[in-house]
Amino acid sequence: MSGHSKWSTIKRKKGALDAKRSKIFSRIIKEITVAVKEGGSDPDGNPRLRLAIANAKGASMPKDNITRAINKGSDKDAANYLELTYEGYAPNGVAVYLECTTDNQQRTISNIRSYFNKFGGSLGTNGSLAFLFDRKGVFAIPKGNVKDLDEFEMEVIDGGAEEIEIEEDIITVTTAMEDFGAMMKKLDELEIEPESAELQRIPKNTIKVDVDSAKKILRLIDLFEDDDDITNVFHNLELTDELMAEME
Repeated sequence: MSGHSKWSTIKRKKGALDAKRSKIFSRIIKEITVAVKEGGSDPDGNPRLRLAIANAKGASMPKDNITRAINKGSDKDAANYLELTYEGYAPNGVAVYLECTTDNQQRTISNIRSYFNKFGGSLGTNGSLAFLFDRKGVFAIPKGNVKDLDEFEMEVIDGGAEEIEIEEDIITVTTAMEDFGAMMKKLDELEIEPESAELQRIPKNTIKVDVDSAKKILRLIDLFEDDDDITNVFHNLELTDELMAEME
């Protein structure tokens, strides 16, 4: 299993254990708000909104919540969110790339800097670490949504799949960034609803550290994950089998 899939698995387990659903909903509502402001409230004519709604359903967000979020985004008095990215180093030279959606840039940057400082990391300049990651489309599909696995694999390869990973309950399909829309269309044709579909930054190379250092870095990652202004956290820490066992 590749590193990004391992981390996604950890996050799913942690999400269930830590009851972080309200934070997940908060982030999805922001995404819906931004999508509506950007392209209108009709999902048929707004691919970004259509994707946000699909992710909301994948996260089991109630339909009423989705409708309210769309209406909120249509309100001229709705908050104006900025979409920002920040980059920095955790201890041991591990690169961290943050995607944020915020209505207060000063608060966000202040919090991010304090998190890095707390764990002995450092905030870098924008663009300094982007070259360490490839941007990929990543689709998490519940295995139960797929009737015929062999046929499914053939279809998604036709839709641009570069990698297909099968875990106990989730199939992870990875595409090139430019094939993201084609894969969404392919899954629609197959009437398969993903649990999540998003563009992720996948590290080109990973950094291996000892377990104690890795656990400290993951505590920093948790801080970023828990901040409502931060929508996605990417890193190039190698998630070794030994570390995964500690995270169980």
